[in-house]
Amino acid sequence: MGYKITKKENLSAIDFFMEVEAPHIAKSWKPGQFVVLIPDEKGERVPMSVYYAKDGKIGMFIRRHGVTTLKLWHEFHVGDEILSIAGPLGKPIEVKHYGNVVFAADAVCAQAEAYATLKAMKEAGNHTIAIHSFENKDNTYPEEYLAKPVADEFYITTEDGSVGRKGHYLDVLKELIEQDKVDIVFAGGKLSSLKKLAELTRHYGIPTIVTVRQIMVDGTGMCGSCRVLYDGEIKFACRDGPMLDAHKIDWDDAIKRNARFAEQEKLARERYIAKLREKGVI
Repeated sequence: MGYKITKKENLSAIDFFMEVEAPHIAKSWKPGQFVVLIPDEKGERVPMSVYYAKDGKIGMFIRRHGVTTLKLWHEFHVGDEILSIAGPLGKPIEVKHYGNVVFAADAVCAQAEAYATLKAMKEAGNHTIAIHSFENKDNTYPEEYLAKPVADEFYITTEDGSVGRKGHYLDVLKELIEQDKVDIVFAGGKLSSLKKLAELTRHYGIPTIVTVRQIMVDGTGMCGSCRVLYDGEIKFACRDGPMLDAHKIDWDDAIKRNARFAEQEKLARERYIAKLREKGVI
């Protein structure tokens, strides 16, 4: 039995949205957890964040980055079936009343997680604040896919100022902290940004929970690739996370680990794109 694609839309120059029928996941998934996609019999395992889980379906934001995600965009269409989706995996976040809850996002995994997290936090009686950061207008998502419907305060920033405020979520967050409007921060996206975020909120003593799903490979604890140096101990993002205390993570080690397969991924991507060009697909 496969998993039927029920919706697929372009989000930006680099990311797309895909909805898939997965009743067993939709029934039990909670914010903070993730899934693993296997598109076909020769496909790799790809850990994915979840945008929503409802009506027997899950929605995901996917970056056209590696061979598998490019294949999902170019070769899989609405009505087609994905071979396998495993999940929900990982530990859910603790949803309770914190006060003023921020979710900060500057890359695809976090853009997805922002909506689900703030929806749950708003239902728990929190004042919710969403900060979505993008590089430029071309990479910015349509607002209907962001956390605006579940945010009491909503901000978009771009590095070049082409949409929303010029800057990054760190700039907005610092202003909110100085206004005493932040009790806890959830975040995800670029590891380099999360390192700076941890430094910022540590200075103010603000609890900060972030996703490190970005460094996963297998997603089930078998490969050991998502090892995190965490408060002097070894943790696994897929098993102990993926949402962890940002102040306990060795960010230099995590950033280094995330870059291990960059060259291999680049070569594989170039070969796949060359094949698509030969076929006239792009």
